[in-house]
Amino acid sequence: MMISCGKTDMNKKITAALAALMLCMMQTGCSDIYDGDDDVYDEPDIQDEQEEKQTYSSHDNEVHDASHMWMHVMDDGSAMTINRPASKNEPMGENDTWTVFIYLCGTDLEGRFSSASDDLLELCEAECGDNVRFVIQTGGTEEWALDEISSDKCQRFVIEDGEICLVDSAPLTSMGEADTLSDFLEWGVETYPAEKMGVTIWDHGSGCINGACFDELNDDDSLSLAEMDEAFAAVYGDMTDQFEFIGFDCCLMSTAEVANIMATYARYFYGSQESEPCCGWDYISIADFLAQNPSSDGAELGRVVADSYYEHCKADDQAYDCTFTVVDLSRYDDFVIEFNEYARELYGAFPNNRRDIIRGIKNADDFGGNNFWEGYSNMVDLGGIVKENSRYADSRALLSAMDNVISYKINGKGHKNASGLSLYYPLKVGSSEELEIYSDITLSPYYLAVVDMAAAGRYKTNYDISEIFGENGWYSSMHGIEEGFFDYADESDEGMSTLITFEQEPYVEDNFYSFTLTKEALENTVGVEAYIARDTDDGMVDLGEICDVYEDWDTGEFADSFDGYWFSLPDDQLLPIYIVSNDDDIQVFTSPVMVNGERTNLRITCEGVHNHVEGIWSGIDENGMAGRDLVKLKPGDVICPVYKVTHADKEDTEIYGDDYTWEDGDDVTYSFLTPGDYIYGFGIEDIYGDYYITDFVSFSMDEDGEATFYEE
Repeated sequence: MMISCGKTDMNKKITAALAALMLCMMQTGCSDIYDGDDDVYDEPDIQDEQEEKQTYSSHDNEVHDASHMWMHVMDDGSAMTINRPASKNEPMGENDTWTVFIYLCGTDLEGRFSSASDDLLELCEAECGDNVRFVIQTGGTEEWALDEISSDKCQRFVIEDGEICLVDSAPLTSMGEADTLSDFLEWGVETYPAEKMGVTIWDHGSGCINGACFDELNDDDSLSLAEMDEAFAAVYGDMTDQFEFIGFDCCLMSTAEVANIMATYARYFYGSQESEPCCGWDYISIADFLAQNPSSDGAELGRVVADSYYEHCKADDQAYDCTFTVVDLSRYDDFVIEFNEYARELYGAFPNNRRDIIRGIKNADDFGGNNFWEGYSNMVDLGGIVKENSRYADSRALLSAMDNVISYKINGKGHKNASGLSLYYPLKVGSSEELEIYSDITLSPYYLAVVDMAAAGRYKTNYDISEIFGENGWYSSMHGIEEGFFDYADESDEGMSTLITFEQEPYVEDNFYSFTLTKEALENTVGVEAYIARDTDDGMVDLGEICDVYEDWDTGEFADSFDGYWFSLPDDQLLPIYIVSNDDDIQVFTSPVMVNGERTNLRITCEGVHNHVEGIWSGIDENGMAGRDLVKLKPGDVICPVYKVTHADKEDTEIYGDDYTWEDGDDVTYSFLTPGDYIYGFGIEDIYGDYYITDFVSFSMDEDGEATFYEE
């Protein structure tokens, strides 16, 4: 049997799967087997049930007529046509001059960490020179660390001679509005024109669904891609040249969809596929380089931004998950056309190869958590998707075009094979609104159909792509999809999958819990995951997921022999553990905890038998905003595990473990499960996103760390 520790699929709906497993057990009376010694837990403190974090916000998702770009394709095998206005290539300023506009939305990054002020001080320390200006608009936060900046108005500054000079002020407006960005850029381009001009969007990001710049003074209103398109279109009409670059000092914004919007307005695009730490870009290195090399172009500057960003992360001990990409937008249309051809083939292959295509996509690298506890970004590595499914669609032309369009990239160890661009895929759909937003920014109608089929599952088994194509084909700048097209995403899925059947029913033998799927069921299965929970008088206490499941996708055999070890704090206190990513060399886990009284998550990496806490990360909030606060634990931090508890007769609750004070040199370790009774079961995901929960088994742990399994 092949042994696999492959990427998990079931943690995408861990709450529903585990709740069903535990509820099944409790309703059959099996929780009475053992009273359960609860010595590992404090008296339970009940919190409100945590709701699954969503990935969308309430933006107006209409495509703005102001956009200068449209894409068109007919469903007849013809190639996509892309129309963007040709740049006049007439510089708006003197030779060897630069203006970099920074749209600085402070949010809690400023309020909690003073990160925006720190970057302004970096610019003051740099060697800007007479030929280089940095022009900044501030807003979006309750409090600024620098006395020069007010939170009661939108202010505009220029960095001159190491000083922050106020040059304009206006009434406070939301940094998440298109008009706020366009007003700043229109004013800036007119007031401070240069031969080369760049734009940096600074704040939290969330990928292509919710965009960036979450204004905490305006209910975390953010700039959607449609709003960014509107803002850049408004200023671009008065420009005689493209911006040299548009970049995002934000999380998760290096996506194919974002770059596609920016390709109309700029020569180069900068961004990170993964979350960015608070340190962000290194503005000293950027300003010094431009001062010393004012004739440089966006490609040369982009390399400096990427390399200095990586070194910034490295100095902050956060280079593990670092990613940065520089995209040559002059070649982007060729890439989009090839992507559409690839998507056309993938769409054609999807109905008969649904299982393997979905498994391939879920095996690709992804960014921003994508699990119940940390939230979902639904940002998946585009190159990974393409390579994982190359046998179903010819990927050679697309991968060649992708190599041409990526001018430069840098990856940390945690994403060593990342391609440089992410792509939306519904690992977990928040609602129909999320899919409606995506339908307006997708690169291809065929890929939209793949997304729709994957998200719709059993709701759309006989697929009709003509609903995406209008009579005159598909246009990116039009709404051709009827209202209610994605309403299935608002339906609640209940009940067990009927597609899962067994050649060998689940059984326990010699402490192995095994089963074999029928050939038909195997063809309908995309993921298998195993969970453990402790049976206590307070309910079923979730300990999390098991990584080392034996899988054979040829024969349908699945098994696990649990050895009784579990992740723990140095005081042997068990941690709830959920899998974030899993490849042949490194596994990444998350563990919900309280740190110094605040709810967050431990990020843990595992290489072989060596575990390491990378830091604590708040994840993605209900607005889709990704945290930039991967904070290192320091001596004196007080950590308390948080466990989800499922009950037979009331809603799920949470309880806390014991407080542990972190010491210098500490790290997570392994401990035997506390003596007592536990349950163990598999969740099987079918091709339509439904789930089958196997018959559970119970096992007991004794004082010597021996596990004894028995069926009920």
